Amino acid sequence: MSRNPRRGDTGIKIILILLILLLIGATALVVWLCIDLVNNSAAQAPTQDTTLTLPVSTRPTETETQPPETTLPEPETVVSTATIGAMGDLLMHEPIFRHAAQGDGSYDFEFIFRYLKEYTEKLDYAAANLETTLCGTDNGYSYSGYPHFNCPDGIVDSARDAGFDMLLTANNHSYDTTLVGYKRTLEVVREKGLATLGTMLTPEEDKYSIVDVNGIRIGMVCYTYASYVTSDGRPSLNDNAPVSEAGITNYFTYQDLERFYNELSGYLSDMEQAGAEATVLYIHWGTEYQVEEGEIQNTMAQKLCDLGIDVIIGGHPHVVQPMELLTSTADPNHKTICIYSLGNAVSNQRREHMNLNTGHTEDGVLFTVTFEKYSDGKVYLAGTDVLPTWVNLSSVNGKTEYNILPLDNDRREEWQTLFNLTDSLYQKTLESYDRTQAIVGDGLTQCQNWLTQAKEEREAYYYDLAMNPDKYPQETAGETLSETAGETAPETTGEDAAA
Repeated sequence: MSRNPRRGDTGIKIILILLILLLIGATALVVWLCIDLVNNSAAQAPTQDTTLTLPVSTRPTETETQPPETTLPEPETVVSTATIGAMGDLLMHEPIFRHAAQGDGSYDFEFIFRYLKEYTEKLDYAAANLETTLCGTDNGYSYSGYPHFNCPDGIVDSARDAGFDMLLTANNHSYDTTLVGYKRTLEVVREKGLATLGTMLTPEEDKYSIVDVNGIRIGMVCYTYASYVTSDGRPSLNDNAPVSEAGITNYFTYQDLERFYNELSGYLSDMEQAGAEATVLYIHWGTEYQVEEGEIQNTMAQKLCDLGIDVIIGGHPHVVQPMELLTSTADPNHKTICIYSLGNAVSNQRREHMNLNTGHTEDGVLFTVTFEKYSDGKVYLAGTDVLPTWVNLSSVNGKTEYNILPLDNDRREEWQTLFNLTDSLYQKTLESYDRTQAIVGDGLTQCQNWLTQAKEEREAYYYDLAMNPDKYPQETAGETLSETAGETAPETTGEDAAA
């Protein structure tokens, strides 16, 4: 009996179909599981962060550099001050040195400066006019007063011990004992340690001085009027015979002021080139016993201001004359303080001996000016004052004395006790003070007000310059404050230029 082959093939086909269906189902299950897994992952992921995060570099980072803090400079400040004092005529009449005579033949003039010394010693530099010669008695001359003055040398010692540094030697009595006394005066003063100004031993000597006072270099020059001049340039002083050598006296004549201005202008240039930072002119001029300056003094003072002088200190009238603030016509920024006459420091010109008979010849002043140097090197005139003085003729232990009394108004209540005055003499000090104040008071106030205003403007400028440096053009050496301030500086009167 035979088998059926088709029946076997059919069974295999069925098995294969079942296997295929099983494989399809498994595949479908796997696909479904994958889709479900993807959907679950998407649902769990945060939806707000879609930024790709890069790996952080492990390279060390540099610290960020901050711009440096800006430090504004400090305003310029005063680094040095110099107060210069001046007194009028040491007019050495015979009674003064007669009462200075000592038993051993020497002369002691300490009494003249006894009360003044407290004030002159405080000054940085002090000068007085030596209205006499120091010829001695070994050259054919004896000690004498008016009209030909020849005083013992001791006056220089006492002036030095009282704090004076310089004696002015150019005046109308410089040649009273001819050339021998003229030159010996200079030799004695210098040997005793004081400077001289206005007359020289030789024509080659400097005609001016530059004095370093606390680091401030002050140019000083002294002139006297001459009665006339010879054709070879030798002046006659007080109508005496002309000085026998030319070129040893600083002089001017009222008949030829242009020569004076031209010569002085040259000296001012020389002083500036030599480093002078301020200038003071001492001048012997005017008319004796006139308590108001003359027209010629006004004219000369204005011209001297125009030349650039900072301070004019006058003498010769033997009475105090006014102060004035002058403005240069050549440079409106420049001003000059002028006192026309300091009066007598000491003399025997008592009111009872004088035709004037007002007491003015007994009056004088200690005149002071103060210069300030700032940290930028500029020097300014910063202060001025006047201390009235009166010459008291007194008797101490039976001996006559001539005392310069400083009439310091702040100590008015002490005057009588301090100076050992009777009621009558105390009244005279009050009258002297009032006389002097009536002459110099207005001018002094004018000068002090200007100096105060100029300093305030200067300080304001320096402060603004430090706080706002971009407002100002770059300064160049030698410019004055008013030149560098420009239109952007605080409003000023233009009166605060450097000296």
